[in-house]
Amino acid sequence: MDSSLNSKPEIQSPTPPMEDNNSMEDSSHNDEAAISSALETAGNGDSSQPPTISSKLLRMLEAATNRRPVLTKMQNSDEVFDENDGVVSEAPRTKRQIPYPEQTREFDSRLTKTGRRSLSHSISHSSTDSNSSGGSDAENPEDEVSPRDIQQINSKGSRDFCIKNIKLADFGRREIELAEDEMTALMALRKSAQGEKPLVGAKIVGCTHVTAQTAVLFETLMVLGAQCRWAACNIYSTQDEVAAALAEQDFPVFAWKGESEDDFWWCIDRCVNVEGWEPNMILDDGGDMTHWIYKKYPHLFKKVKGIVEESITGIHRLHHLSKAGKLCVPAINMNDSVTKQKFDNFYCCRESILDSLKKTADIMFGGKQVAVCGYGEVGKGCSAALKAMGSVVYVTEIDPICALQACMDGFRLTKLGDVIRQVDMVITCTGNKNVVGREHIDLMKNGCIVCNMGRSNTEIDVSSLRTPELVWQHVRPQVDHIIWPDGKRIVLLAEGRVLNLSSSTVPIYVLSITATTQALALIELFNAPEGRYKQDVYLLPKKLDEYVASLHLQTFDAHLTELTDEQTKYMGLSKYGPFKPSYYRY
Repeated sequence: MDSSLNSKPEIQSPTPPMEDNNSMEDSSHNDEAAISSALETAGNGDSSQPPTISSKLLRMLEAATNRRPVLTKMQNSDEVFDENDGVVSEAPRTKRQIPYPEQTREFDSRLTKTGRRSLSHSISHSSTDSNSSGGSDAENPEDEVSPRDIQQINSKGSRDFCIKNIKLADFGRREIELAEDEMTALMALRKSAQGEKPLVGAKIVGCTHVTAQTAVLFETLMVLGAQCRWAACNIYSTQDEVAAALAEQDFPVFAWKGESEDDFWWCIDRCVNVEGWEPNMILDDGGDMTHWIYKKYPHLFKKVKGIVEESITGIHRLHHLSKAGKLCVPAINMNDSVTKQKFDNFYCCRESILDSLKKTADIMFGGKQVAVCGYGEVGKGCSAALKAMGSVVYVTEIDPICALQACMDGFRLTKLGDVIRQVDMVITCTGNKNVVGREHIDLMKNGCIVCNMGRSNTEIDVSSLRTPELVWQHVRPQVDHIIWPDGKRIVLLAEGRVLNLSSSTVPIYVLSITATTQALALIELFNAPEGRYKQDVYLLPKKLDEYVASLHLQTFDAHLTELTDEQTKYMGLSKYGPFKPSYYRY
């Protein structure tokens, strides 16, 4: 028996999470025997030594691909290899010290259909702002009527949704079908697991972006047996036609582009406050759904089996609850998974930043001086793209390791205050708050563009710009000019919210990687035996990271090299992975 099947789950590394902001070849017959042995072992249900990955998930993965690796032991970021058998030994757990955002919001005001008083800022200020200057992007008389005031019904007679316009369903369905063609790995997972339906009995409540790509994930979860209810995590990123397509298929979705702050929390409440339906799983992007349930309906956590969180903002919130001893369910940190960091954060932002700036600001990049705040994976992607287009890029960074990387990559490391007067553009990529403050904006030259590619809209101190002496001029969707008394104009994009998801699109293929990882994380948490996961924050098992990557290699007709028995013995590895310890930085 492979002892790696009896390991404990990997607990969140003490390394602070990074920022936010999106075929293996057939193996030999020996692989088949190893798989059968692993499945037989996993099915024994030895509660004293639970498997790294649930038996149901193992069987599902076997159906998805001919090569099913034998799982090896995973542990936290301090894991080490035993030279004799390649098994990873458990290292002592260390305390995690990270700064947590101030929590200034209490969800104690009752939402009503009338009145709709403007609520104070959310805990993370990550998704809404009560002083929205732009409102909905589609500026026509219909947008003046809130979807909350319109009674809509789909062709099947259902009213359990709230969207912009159900008549857009056909258009949205075509967009979803286009996304399915590009999201081959997620579709392969859907096809291979639909017979077993590993999510039967799961009641998933979600708060993520509502786009064609995420719709493929939503529908995959339902095909795998889950019941779902969904709200949007960003008031500008919802594709109304996609929301309509979901509603037409009886998917309870409550989201539209241009929601007010009150609308945002109302939609989340409609997902949770349902008679006769209580969630037992949460898929979150920013932590808003988790905190709404925690503040308004804490009794629901008695039935919740786990949380899957995608963003740095949400991870900060979960660690804050864990540190205070108030995290009462296990959670998987998706943000720091390898596939999320390297592909969604780096490659996605490297491509989408240019498209977003072109669509909003009509800017030419050659010769422009740009300050990129933060050189994590998002900052690296943005900096590389701008440099390739001929821009002069300055980088600001607090971490000496990331700072050294920026210098070695050919960027000038500086403080924002030292270059703020000369740059043509400032882009924040940190996940922190008040990275660009009023003291910086006052010094910017006329026409300077300010935008955010991080997860939270607190990175730019937008509230400091809403003063009587400054005039806001809404130029076009997601573009505002802030005018000083002397006539100076600053161009603010997407009101400081994440730019690429608010103003443009992101590569479907990259989102397929993230969505596949999310689906596997939900399957793992839901099917894990009791006691497998404690009330803590865990990293995604590296075996799942590697599996997701292997599925996407098929697109490139790529062929992996296999280790020989002699090589595996020499390296102290399992022939089938994982091939790197969890502390390895790709």
